[in-house]
Formats: sequence, structure tokens, C-alpha cells
Amino acid sequence: MSDASPTMRAILAARPGGPEVLELRSRPRPVPGPGEILVEVEAAGVNRPDVLQRQGAHPPPPGASDVLGLEVAGEVVALGPGASRHALGARVTALVAGGGYAEYCLADEGLALPIPPGLSAVEAAAIPEAFFTVWTNVFERGALKAGETLLVHGGSSGIGTTAIQLAKAFGARVVATAGADAKAAACVALGADRAVNYRSDDFVAATLAATDGRGADVILDMVGGDYVARNYAAAAVDARIVQIATLRGAKVEIDLRVIMAKRLRHTGSMLRPRSVEEKAEIAEALRAEVWPLLAEGRCKPVVDSVFPLAEAAAAHARMESSAHVGKIVLTV
Repeated sequence: MSDASPTMRAILAARPGGPEVLELRSRPRPVPGPGEILVEVEAAGVNRPDVLQRQGAHPPPPGASDVLGLEVAGEVVALGPGASRHALGARVTALVAGGGYAEYCLADEGLALPIPPGLSAVEAAAIPEAFFTVWTNVFERGALKAGETLLVHGGSSGIGTTAIQLAKAFGARVVATAGADAKAAACVALGADRAVNYRSDDFVAATLAATDGRGADVILDMVGGDYVARNYAAAAVDARIVQIATLRGAKVEIDLRVIMAKRLRHTGSMLRPRSVEEKAEIAEALRAEVWPLLAEGRCKPVVDSVFPLAEAAAAHARMESSAHVGKIVLTV
């Protein structure tokens, strides 16, 4: 165990604003409560909700740390009362409600999983947010099955690269959209059957062409806005559209006749506000269904770039540039 100093370094947003408002500060080292573990952080993933929180648009849920960061990887260095799933010294990756951009981070023991064999801490820190999100939305809410077609928007994002790999691993076909030819090529390299540069091509026509006119059975969308009607047009009969973000707007006008004619189901979810118990169920499903794939190398988190903790502002600028393919990670 490292030095028992009661303080640590952590990244906070001094005020709502751009990447420049992120500051490295000294904070009390957290103490694990019942069912919690304390992780000495080796790496922390950077996610879009972190950017929104920094901007003042996505405050942490009640009781969560005001330190940014929703996923970490590192070593278990303390156990709270009743915590028994992970031994001291175990190396884990964990989904957290906040606090990840720091030298130490609390995690509920049920939301921490062992780092898969062969993966570095940086790769492991790129797993939780994307894999929890994809599993619960594509496979649980969207009920994607082998032989079906998934249309995933933002195919080169952390969520997108994960969705492509998992869908292919479970026997589905994948059509992905991305904002540049190079990003579309990256999607194909990961296994997508078809990738569309949405700036130059119509993803509705491309999806219908790739499915012999049937359309996609499951659509994973973080765009919203004008994509909603186009998703309905690209959807197969009995398709499931799963909404996980609304980058182009949350309020839209829809044609209910299309939903009725195609028997569509439009659902969605947000991960951060869900209860610890619900997230723990997702963690158990991942342990059973996905951890073997990671251990075998059949899928792997895609890491775009790595920044030291003190350069969190540069990591946020990289994310906001949308130039990245895969995940951005901080090292501690």
C-alpha cells in the first residue's frame, strides 16, 4: 500500500466553462463505507458526461463526489465494512458515480470487476462506462440477437467501438455511422459490415441497401434531434431503437403512424442515475457474458489517446474536437 497521507490529488471544475476550468487540487483521501472499496487509481476513463459536468449541464447525482470521472482501474487498497468481493491488492476496473480523476477513488464492490488477463490498466479503465452502456442498451433493452442487424451511430466513439465488437462477437451484422472516411474505415477494421460517412452519404439508404431493404433490427442512437425520424425510416419491422443521448436535441416531432406501421419500440436509458443494485446486475451480466471475450482477446477496448492526470484539460479538448477514435484515458 502506498503512503498513508490523508490527502490526494484530484481534478475538479473550478466553475462551469471550457477545459481551462479544470484544476488539479488537493483533496482528502476518501474512506470506504459499507460495501465499498478504495481503489488506488492507475488510470481513469474520460467520457462525454464528464464534459457536460464541467460545463455545468450534468451535475453529479446526490451523494456523488464532485471530482470528475466515471470509471477507473487500479489496485484495491482498503475495504469498507462488509466488503468481501475483492481482496486487498486485487487489480480491478470499476464504474463509479464520480471521483475517478484522482489518485484514490471509492467504488461499490459490486460495480468493480477484475482486470481481464492481458489488459493494461489504461485499457481496463476504458471498459466500464462503454461496456455497461452497450450491454444494458443493445443486449438487454434492445434484445439484439444473432443474425440481426445493429445500426450504431457514432461508430468510432468509445460506445460505438464497443458496440461494433460486442455485436459481432454475438453473431450480429453491424452498420455504423461516423463523421469522416478515416473513422468509417476504423469501424470496418473493428468488424462493422458497412460503415457510412454521414457527412457525405445517407445512412438510411446505406442501411436499407446493406439489409436488402429490411432495415436495422436494433438502432443505438446518441444523436436524437433530426436523427429520430431517419432512424424510423432505417428501421426494420419490429425494430428496437434505443436512445442513450441527445446530442442534436431532446425534443422532436415524430410520426406515430411509422411506429404503428412498423411496430417499432423506441426506448432508452441513462446509466449514471440508475441504482447501485441495477448497475451491479449489469456488472454480473458482463462478468458472465463479456469478460470471457475480453480474456480471450475476442474484443478489446479501443484507446485513442492517453494524458497524465494533470493534463485533464487537454484530454477534454481532445474529446470536444471529436477527432478521437475510441476512448481517451488519464493516467495517475
